[in-house]
Amino acid sequence: MSEHLVQIAQAVERFLNSLPPGVTIEAACKGRAVEEVEAAYQAGIRHFAHNYVQEAQAMLPSLSFQAEWHMIGHLQRNKVQKAIELFNMIESVDSLSLAEELDKRCALAGKVMPILIEVNSGREPNKTGILPEDVDTLVEGISALSHLRLEGLMTMGPRYGNPEESRLYFTETRKLFERLKERNLPYASIRWLSMGMSNSYQVAIEEGANLIRIGTAIFGK
Repeated sequence: MSEHLVQIAQAVERFLNSLPPGVTIEAACKGRAVEEVEAAYQAGIRHFAHNYVQEAQAMLPSLSFQAEWHMIGHLQRNKVQKAIELFNMIESVDSLSLAEELDKRCALAGKVMPILIEVNSGREPNKTGILPEDVDTLVEGISALSHLRLEGLMTMGPRYGNPEESRLYFTETRKLFERLKERNLPYASIRWLSMGMSNSYQVAIEEGANLIRIGTAIFGK
């Protein structure tokens, strides 16, 4: 095994030994090679994520293992059919039109897709995601879609800079998450709060994240 693959295995081991109970780590595989992803799986990762349908489509058939795959990037409506074939969860639902397209395709495929609503908690104009004040409206729209199961919220937060700068956004998203849980929605199972990346996952966990998306801290730059 190459030194790089050993480093991946060591990084995974550190994460798995240090994360609090109840926190799930998903390896973000954007731009990664098959052997890197294989090394992460062999070291114990069981949840993986891709930003792009095309990358997942190219990678998944080459892997020797089966795992849980999440879509975390912006999903275009013309990629929905392929996405529901590849992924076990879509974390980046940010519009009713996308939700309706997912529901339609899942109905034809005879499956129910777990989804998270992506919240643009930082109100960044260059980021996808729905604004916090619009979450309730989207939730109501999703309630009519019988082939989707709403399971929580996702937010990105700033990718670089001081992790503390993300805390405010994580806090706001957690409050939305807790409010959704309290509603006991009959068509939903609100259990996942997906927040935090390699530079901010510790702050995210402090603010209630139970699903963290780690790329660089596992695979290197």
